[in-house]
Amino acid sequence: MSKYDRLIRQILSGRADTNISFDKLCNFLLYCGFDMRISGSHHIFRLAGIKEKINLQKDGAKAKPYQVKQIRQIILKYKIGDNS
Repeated sequence: MSKYDRLIRQILSGRADTNISFDKLCNFLLYCGFDMRISGSHHIFRLAGIKEKINLQKDGAKAKPYQVKQIRQIILKYKIGDNS
């Protein structure tokens, strides 16, 4: 199982939203094909075919829990990754 498979399972489980590394989450989105733009402390991700934009900010070394939840909703809505 790859590191991205483990991360997507962790995101989809919904039990560890406060314990997801910001850097790992950014790298996962880049791996999935998202383009990243940085504006100050905001890391903004866009992908063709996905209406929502993802706006991440660090909370220490972790991603903010509500932003992990938003990413989970986008993963499920657009079937990103191998979660079928």
